[in-house]
Amino acid sequence: MLTGSDLLAKFKEVEGLSDSEQCRACGYVSTKKNGEPRLNYTAYYKALLEAKGMKMGGNSVVGKGGRKLSYVATVQGNGNLLIGKAYTALLDLKPGDEYNIKLSKKQIRLTPTEDS
Repeated sequence: MLTGSDLLAKFKEVEGLSDSEQCRACGYVSTKKNGEPRLNYTAYYKALLEAKGMKMGGNSVVGKGGRKLSYVATVQGNGNLLIGKAYTALLDLKPGDEYNIKLSKKQIRLTPTEDS
């Protein structure tokens, strides 16, 4: 299976072919139990989107322990709002990074400070 820039290059080569021929040419084929080929369209389209810089299925990200991330934060008993390591890792936030906090009616927006 091709990924990244290799997939994009191959896609440009086979752009005029049918979807099934494109999928097969890019290597997104597996074998069924009965020996017949199976085209993996979902994996192919997902890889193609990711190669173009887009991510599919934002809620399907899995955090530590194999749990799917819920994208919900709860205010704790002491008043702190805990985001969690899985989310900071997704955003590549590092210890010491500074953010400005902007509040609106029902939103909290974090924007990097000029020093970050």
